[in-house]
Amino acid sequence: MGDYANHSLGIKIEMGSDLLRRQFDPTAHDLDANFRLTRFADLKGRGCKVPQDVLNKLVGSLQQDYTSHDDQYMHMAVPRIGIGLDCSVTPLRHGGLCLVQTTDFFYPIVDDPYMMGKIACANVLSDLYAMGVIECDNMLMLLAVSTKMTEKERDVVIPLIMRGFKDSALEAGTSVTGGQSVVNPWCTIGGIASTICNPNDYIVPDNAVVGDVLVLTKPLGTQVAVNAHQWLEQPERWNRIKLVVSEEDVRKAYHRAMDSMARLNRTASRLMHKYNAHGATDVTGFGLLGHAQTLASHQKNEVSFVIHNLPVIAKMAAVAKACGNMFQLLQGHSAETSGGLLICLPREQAAAYCKDIEKQEGYQAWIIGIVEKGNRSARIIDKPRVIEVPAKE
Repeated sequence: MGDYANHSLGIKIEMGSDLLRRQFDPTAHDLDANFRLTRFADLKGRGCKVPQDVLNKLVGSLQQDYTSHDDQYMHMAVPRIGIGLDCSVTPLRHGGLCLVQTTDFFYPIVDDPYMMGKIACANVLSDLYAMGVIECDNMLMLLAVSTKMTEKERDVVIPLIMRGFKDSALEAGTSVTGGQSVVNPWCTIGGIASTICNPNDYIVPDNAVVGDVLVLTKPLGTQVAVNAHQWLEQPERWNRIKLVVSEEDVRKAYHRAMDSMARLNRTASRLMHKYNAHGATDVTGFGLLGHAQTLASHQKNEVSFVIHNLPVIAKMAAVAKACGNMFQLLQGHSAETSGGLLICLPREQAAAYCKDIEKQEGYQAWIIGIVEKGNRSARIIDKPRVIEVPAKE
């Protein structure tokens, strides 16, 4: 597998593929059996993300700041876009090309460091894929090591995270050439993805028309699954859900969630071109409805999105219901990490798209809603159909 060095931390990765592919066992690395990576994301009650309404205000002020600088781009065929969308698209001075960039980072949500690295990388790349950009020229890694980690924990966990990130980048056909690492109270992992492309290489997500349908390429419920898995060791929380789900159900859902989050949206993105997608976004921290509303608000036409179906990892809808309003999964507000693409497709091509992605990847995609005439908003019907997506065996 070779080796990879992060010079800021002086950490070197050198390990065999057999160790990476097995489920993470702390004792195999001479760590305490109770070691849990997710404990280094403990924010002691503070939120992990900026509320969507606050973020919208901040983005609005940032958009105004750029207005005066856009005149220099008016003579170019490609507009400067990106504020509020998944990627920044900047026209370059030479050859009619564009620089497409995105960045993202977050805290550990699973206890397998290698899978955490893969999830982090897939999450960064997902913003490119949401705009139909399937080639990434370069990635940078952003990494914060928790001050609460012992030296032994750091030397075991951080190389595994970095290796997972690098392997995911290689799977995407790109490489990690640098980045930045710091020490921080909480462990964080993320990166930057950049590519140079022609204007026809990306799909501006603003062309939905009445009659389109909405397709989702990964199941919902990842946050519920990872939380339920942590609750297996917290009796007071486990007691809230044990009547609706078994320990085995939770473990299967957790592994399905990890598998889903680590899977690249690259094939889904490539097929957007083949089946004439009118726009897309990826479903992440603001949940299905939050991202659907953002996508709807950017449409050129007077349309609205209506969601009828919710594909959810098996048993996680029942867990969410047992927890009251904690997750708001069926209301569309449950956070997802490295979720699927939400795509506006012509009605006559959507079924073929879903069939094609299942043929190529072995994973389902679902038609979950419609595009109708409206005021650039999105909603979920009162009693949506919950589609139970089988958990990983």
